[in-house]
Amino acid sequence: MKRHTSEQLKEAIKNNYSESRKEWMLWMMKRAGKKNSNNIDFQLWQQHNNPVELNNQKMAWQKLEYIHQNPVKAGFVEKPEDYLYSSARDYYGMKGLIEISLLDPLIITV
Repeated sequence: MKRHTSEQLKEAIKNNYSESRKEWMLWMMKRAGKKNSNNIDFQLWQQHNNPVELNNQKMAWQKLEYIHQNPVKAGFVEKPEDYLYSSARDYYGMKGLIEISLLDPLIITV
């Protein structure tokens, strides 16, 4: 999965002529690849895997909220739903780029 997605993203970045950070991103992936002997010429994802089991609804919502807040914290947008590539749009009643299955509403009982 990592290999396939990194190759696809690399090609998408290469072929996107309107991306202002294209050269920087390709340089970063190439630099990371040279530092790791497991790669040929580029690296996008980190090598280690630290899976986290989402074993309850509260934890799943917590991780989803974290993901949705990343573009806000990076300063790309003011609100999560404004980021075109985020599923947050679907949670705010807008249409996202791909079809997703929404998590059930978080219900916390005391």
